[in-house]
Amino acid sequence: MEGQINQPGQPAGQPPGGQGEDKDIQDNKLIAALAYLWVISIIVLLVKKDSKFAQFHAKQGLVLFLASIVVSFIPLVGWFILNPIIWIVGLIGLIQALMGKYWKIPLVGDLAAKINL
Repeated sequence: MEGQINQPGQPAGQPPGGQGEDKDIQDNKLIAALAYLWVISIIVLLVKKDSKFAQFHAKQGLVLFLASIVVSFIPLVGWFILNPIIWIVGLIGLIQALMGKYWKIPLVGDLAAKINL
């Protein structure tokens, strides 16, 4: 798996968390992807508290959802430039989740990491 760093003694190609994390990713790819469909991110955060993978993507989906609401109040620039960018980033996040990858969205990922439930 490209972009992943293996710990000493860890077989090549395994996610950093080992087989338990790999099972979490396989079991929760779809729900993690759904978290990028705006308000559904809240549901995923509440329902999948035991899944590190789903929580990671749900937190980013929540930040994108809130950013979309905020930029909707900015005439023209928000409507025609910022919101489409947010939608595109959300679509990329959805695809990354379906592929089973942790993709930290620039700026959004740092804000999402601060969310504690």
